[in-house]
Amino acid sequence: MTENRAYATTPEDITRLFVERANAGDADGMAALYAPDAVLAFPPDNPTVGRDAIRAVCEKLLAHATEPFVQETPLPTIYYGDDLALTSTPSSDNTGGRVQVVRRQPDGGWVRIIDRPETRAAR
Repeated sequence: MTENRAYATTPEDITRLFVERANAGDADGMAALYAPDAVLAFPPDNPTVGRDAIRAVCEKLLAHATEPFVQETPLPTIYYGDDLALTSTPSSDNTGGRVQVVRRQPDGGWVRIIDRPETRAAR
């Protein structure tokens, strides 16, 4: 993790920090919330793999952002043991929901390993 940035001490911190860093225009900080080999399901039909590639997606996202990112209220986290968890939020833009698998690191911090930023609501 980058020394001058806070890291996620709980799974729920990741979403909060992601939004804070997005609103600060910090693509490097957004990417730092992902494991080096993480998978981002964006675009949905051609997932992005690896922190460097995810950083490039974050840069494009920030370049096209027209409004501040909104903090979304997390749904209850589901844990698998002590080191894996499933986090999610209902979307504020009515795209359905956002779902992430996160993993605890040896230093105690959490990072995303799988991220599906948008899932369509059932019709």
